Amino acid sequence: MDVHTLTIASIRAGLASRQFTAAEVCEAALRLAEAENSKTNAYLRLCPERAMETARKVDATITAGEDPGPLAGVPVAVKDVITTRGITTTCGSKMLERWVPPYDATAVERLEAAGGLVIGKTNCDEFAMGSSNENSAFGPVRNPVALDRVPGGSSGGSAAVVAQGTATVSLGSDTGGSIRQPGSFCGVVGVTPTYGRVSRYGLVAFASSLDHIGPFARNVGDAATLLETIAGRDPKDSTSAFAPVAGYTEAMKQDARGMRIGLPTEYFKGLANDTGDQLAKGVDLLKSIGCEIVDISLPHTEYAIACYYIICTAEASSNLARYDGVRYTFRSERAQTMAEMYQLTRGEGFGAEVKRRIMLGTHVLSSGYYDAYYLKAQKVRALIARDFAQAFEKVDALVAPVSPFPAFKLGEKIDDPLAMYLSDIYTITGSLAGIPCMSVPCGTTSDSLPVGMQILTRHFDEPGMFRLAAAFERAGGFTV
Repeated sequence: MDVHTLTIASIRAGLASRQFTAAEVCEAALRLAEAENSKTNAYLRLCPERAMETARKVDATITAGEDPGPLAGVPVAVKDVITTRGITTTCGSKMLERWVPPYDATAVERLEAAGGLVIGKTNCDEFAMGSSNENSAFGPVRNPVALDRVPGGSSGGSAAVVAQGTATVSLGSDTGGSIRQPGSFCGVVGVTPTYGRVSRYGLVAFASSLDHIGPFARNVGDAATLLETIAGRDPKDSTSAFAPVAGYTEAMKQDARGMRIGLPTEYFKGLANDTGDQLAKGVDLLKSIGCEIVDISLPHTEYAIACYYIICTAEASSNLARYDGVRYTFRSERAQTMAEMYQLTRGEGFGAEVKRRIMLGTHVLSSGYYDAYYLKAQKVRALIARDFAQAFEKVDALVAPVSPFPAFKLGEKIDDPLAMYLSDIYTITGSLAGIPCMSVPCGTTSDSLPVGMQILTRHFDEPGMFRLAAAFERAGGFTV
């Protein structure tokens, strides 16, 4: 079987017709992942025993004539900031290089209950802090589309394995664009659901008010199916929403005729020529399938970068205080006193980007600066959310670029943190507002690098988002 071309639908059809078994799919996916990983470093570890155990249960269920679940036999990869019981979860950090969680994240529980096969844990920027996947303590991930390029971050490993075809779908996490930007750079679909739509239980915290779990897939339908499976209220996560999970795959059957699509004028400034050209073609295609295009202004966009990096670093500083050498796995061997244990453990265990964000976050939360920075940033965040609310009174969805440029070369921006942070300029606003957003492929540049188009909708309107994305896909939008 051609594992790298399998979709959720084709796996279900093959299992139903007895063309292959879930165990055979699992074995083939594991072989391919092991053979291909040396090229990209996208997997930190494979989970053959766990995946095969689930595959055998799926085959037994099918033999018994029962429904094996919507993800039956589907190879799934999981970002290494999402806990997996009995499987090392490192967060891409030396600090947790030997940590084995005693429990599964709710999203992992749900996808396995639906028959999904967790075949491996994917590489990521340390504690999900980065925009290129070069900050992992275990080496950078390479973009399978162009091996000299970054896959985007921080969920670059999860995007890369789907683009490479070693996993049918995967789970990533998004704080300020860490699903959508890698989706764009690797040419796959990446979905950031409404904040609270998917339980964060088992997601190692970076910035708790901004973190999301979401899917990667090679087509819109697979992303919708995976999100339907993992979404919903979870009593283990007080921030998970009570709102019922709508039928995302059902919504995809509608065409997009009559939808009003807003183009935020602030998002179309400073684009690389090739990126702007592909977005323009994508907008023209939306017009051709019956969408009405409307110019929209989101006036507080210019403050988003400063706002985001104050809030996320403040929350990171608080969340990462727990890694002190007392708990978890890493402790400096050079420490002679308790004070040295704290200082040396954190100094040796964290990488440069994590230290940078802890320092900035500690500063903005310190006495005399809290009101001037953190409190003011939260007020700006409210204004950004209001911009979106007012825009959605006029339109059904917004369309925008994901990144100002396509995937850049490894090492190109690693020594310029500000340039790296600016690569998130079009994704952090949606994260600050907590609305659903996704990246869908929108053609390639003259250098054959993927370009993503971002779709944003109002809170809990994932059905509208998938409706528009599916119509764009059916019209040939992925290759405009």
